[in-house]
Amino acid sequence: MTVLLTRFRVDLLLLLVAASWGSTYLVAKELVSPSSVVALLALRMLLAAAIMATIVAARRNRVTAAELRVGVILGILLAAVFAFETFGIAHTSATNAGLIISLTIVFTPILDSAVSGRRLPGRFFLAAMIAVTGVALLAGNGALRPPTLGDLLILVAAIVRAVHVTSMHKLTTDRPMDSLHLTTVQLATCATLFSATSLFYGDSMPHFLAQLDPARGMLFLYLVLACTVFAFFVQTWAVRRTSPSRVSLLLGTEPIWAAIIGIAIAHDSVALAGYCGIALILAGTAWGRSVEQNHRLAAHPQLKVIPIEQK
Repeated sequence: MTVLLTRFRVDLLLLLVAASWGSTYLVAKELVSPSSVVALLALRMLLAAAIMATIVAARRNRVTAAELRVGVILGILLAAVFAFETFGIAHTSATNAGLIISLTIVFTPILDSAVSGRRLPGRFFLAAMIAVTGVALLAGNGALRPPTLGDLLILVAAIVRAVHVTSMHKLTTDRPMDSLHLTTVQLATCATLFSATSLFYGDSMPHFLAQLDPARGMLFLYLVLACTVFAFFVQTWAVRRTSPSRVSLLLGTEPIWAAIIGIAIAHDSVALAGYCGIALILAGTAWGRSVEQNHRLAAHPQLKVIPIEQK
């Protein structure tokens, strides 16, 4: 009974993380306009980095030179992901954003395969084509029209996120690095880049803060505390208490939550073709994840680690 309760608690917390990630697209859309994207990201990263740095300082473990170097490189990539993703959210629906970004699941193995020379099964590429077809249907929403600017920016964010995940794996494999330190350096790098950019582009941080009413202020805190800090700690805690496959599976429900929240709460308009696209995206990414994971474990049975992402 105790084992079942522990597993239920782990699964529930992971589902809460996936749901919070699925809600970030709607929350960000409520908070930003094209002119306030950089200010929002700067403040979000500053607060998240400050919280993480406080925790690192309390542990009294120093960040190593290698962690600093790798963290800065990964932080630059992560900043690009946040920038493309958030600018995209400002120009498309929360539903489209949450589903298109899920293509990272198929882009990452393809990029990793190209870098490592490890061939993927043909079934994986079929799954990828199913997911991409779904994106085309969702973006057109029943009409033969090109994707919007926001859809394209989210697509670029998915590609850059795949680069980030692949780079994280390459730069940290066989190197003793503290994941808390690495995440803190990445967030601090993002905070530095966005803070500097906000000085000459878009709204300033004080101007953005002045526009936050109590409701929007709560949404901003939710974005920082629940979707960034809480999510990181749950991942780190859960991966030590359940299998990596189970963590990956439960966190992979993020696009489902994004679709549910976007349609039910944001009332995003989706035609029949759009719903077909949603089904294809979810089916293609889930199948692709399963095929790639089974192929990787078959080739490397000793592999037990999944990459930890920051949202």
